[in-house]
Amino acid sequence: MPINSRNNIRMANGHNRTRTNSFMDGGELVQEVDDFMLPEVGLVHVPIVKGDFSSIPPKVQEFIAKYVNICRPKGIYICDGSEEEAEELTEKLVDRGTLVKLDKLENCYLCRTDPADVARVESKTFIVTPEKYTSVPHVKEGCKGILGQWMSPEVMDKELMTRIPSSMKGRVMYVIPFSMGPVGGPLSKAGVQLTDSNYVVLSMRVMTRVSSDVWDVVRNGEFVQCVHTIGAPRPLQRKVINHWPCNPERIIISHFPSERKIISYGSGYGGNSLLGKKCFALRIASCIAKDEGWLAEHMLIMSVTNPEGEEKFIAAAFPSACGKTNMAMLTPSLPGWKVKCIGDDIAWMRFDKDGRLRAINPEAGFFGVAPGTNTKTNPMAMKTCMKNTIFTNVGMTEDGGVFWEGMEKEIDKNTNITTWLGEQWKVGMPGKAAHPNSRFCTPAEQCPIIHPKWEDAEGVPIDAIVFGGRRPEGVPLVFETYDWEHGVMVGAALKSEAPAAAEHKGKEIMHDPMAMRPFMGYNFGDYLQHWLSLNQPGRKMPKIFHVNWFRLDEQKKFLWPGFGENIRVIDWICRRVDGEDIADPSPIGLLPKEGTITGDGLGKVDWNQIFELPKEYWTEDIAETKRFLEEQVGSDLPEAIKIQLEQQEARISAM
Repeated sequence: MPINSRNNIRMANGHNRTRTNSFMDGGELVQEVDDFMLPEVGLVHVPIVKGDFSSIPPKVQEFIAKYVNICRPKGIYICDGSEEEAEELTEKLVDRGTLVKLDKLENCYLCRTDPADVARVESKTFIVTPEKYTSVPHVKEGCKGILGQWMSPEVMDKELMTRIPSSMKGRVMYVIPFSMGPVGGPLSKAGVQLTDSNYVVLSMRVMTRVSSDVWDVVRNGEFVQCVHTIGAPRPLQRKVINHWPCNPERIIISHFPSERKIISYGSGYGGNSLLGKKCFALRIASCIAKDEGWLAEHMLIMSVTNPEGEEKFIAAAFPSACGKTNMAMLTPSLPGWKVKCIGDDIAWMRFDKDGRLRAINPEAGFFGVAPGTNTKTNPMAMKTCMKNTIFTNVGMTEDGGVFWEGMEKEIDKNTNITTWLGEQWKVGMPGKAAHPNSRFCTPAEQCPIIHPKWEDAEGVPIDAIVFGGRRPEGVPLVFETYDWEHGVMVGAALKSEAPAAAEHKGKEIMHDPMAMRPFMGYNFGDYLQHWLSLNQPGRKMPKIFHVNWFRLDEQKKFLWPGFGENIRVIDWICRRVDGEDIADPSPIGLLPKEGTITGDGLGKVDWNQIFELPKEYWTEDIAETKRFLEEQVGSDLPEAIKIQLEQQEARISAM
């Protein structure tokens, strides 16, 4: 390794900096080597490719030095979030073949991953605490828990020590200072991610606020430690497919709530590698929120303004494939209504000094599922992602555009398409052009209906919380819960159903309590108790509702048209927030009085069918819900939730 110059400089904070001028594999230039004295380890050499190591907070220096010593990267690159930095990394990935420039779109790129690395891996995702039941509930004996996975620190340490040492050998370690929420905001939190993937760096620039300003926040407070490696040290031991090194057979994603730390190994994809998303913003943040008295939730945030100019803010939680992003960017069918988007995926909510629940979207971008998104289902998402976007595992049209399932009516059927697997394809041929979990990673600020206050550091005041699932039978279009405790019970019972696929086969029920099933950071019983504890004197508790856009008639056709027509239901919700007398009690909650959801211009909608409550269905439903919670939460289920379940069962029995 040729060294042109070398000067030792004693730093004021006690570590040595050695200036060098040395090229490494891949063209990176090591500008200097900082020597850091690591407790219990000794002197660690930190080779710097870019950035001033001495200027970042000492506790971050120690964090970096620790993992430089373990992961053995060839150099570190301290990111600043600048456009110049993005252009440099993008050019490198295009040259390498990892990214393909999409000529039809402005500053858009396509990435195709290894087919073995295409989604979050829940089976390899763990919460690590000394006591098991801090992380997961007391599941009934003989049942497999679905509300999180626990691993002891001792076992996880052994797992990581067979993976992490020398995992970045021959690669650059990128240091990403990022903020979830506006930098320095009262509801925001800071993180530092170490990664050996420049695809991750570019995606984190979109999804979080990457900035050197974060160092000032960290200097005066805590930060979440995020460590990510694709697990592909050089020389490579596994064949690289699609210029996407990874180690899918050995993936592990570990969360250490008490240490505010995440370590992810083996995957470069989505939530496994963009650690600001589900790992930080939900699993770790939910633990911080419990400790500090707020909520970190898998919820969209939207505003709706009626023709009179009255604005309401709604947070809503839906399981996957239930239209969350579509609702966040809804195009109202009723004249005079306006919808604005604050966020499509995650809400951090805290009560202010006046007792109002205020929410921020901690993310800076949308990481949306592409298939099913089109100009009918979500025109705003389509407009948002047509520039400055990284597409992953979608199809590419011959003219340098994008294609995925759901866009069939938006392109010429004779268009030649290259699938996510690199094969030639046209609409109508067998197979799919895009992977079902293909994504667009796009800046939120580009959304045509982004709210002017979407980055307000104080957050927006939440008037209503909405839960919803895909329920083909039995569940009405909308109902209001009786109070906060009843609303928490309804959220805990959240589920989607798939109708029976064949005769004599039962329906498939997919429970997703609070839409947080894969994202819990601690014991779900304690989580429900935390929700209950927020109902305190002097606070204006948002009303809680449940919606179901997916009820079917006997011919398996939707009873409700959905999409932009959902504004009619949101109108009813807003009027209930204002206290209008437009609801009647029922065994499951408050139902709209007939005719109080406007049907003008809607065509034929059968009110009785869409609000019918079949006693047999609800008798089975409450029994199934109780069984699920008894099996999955057991003795950790709060007494208040048990009482709500018993009361609802009694109301149903009296139907």
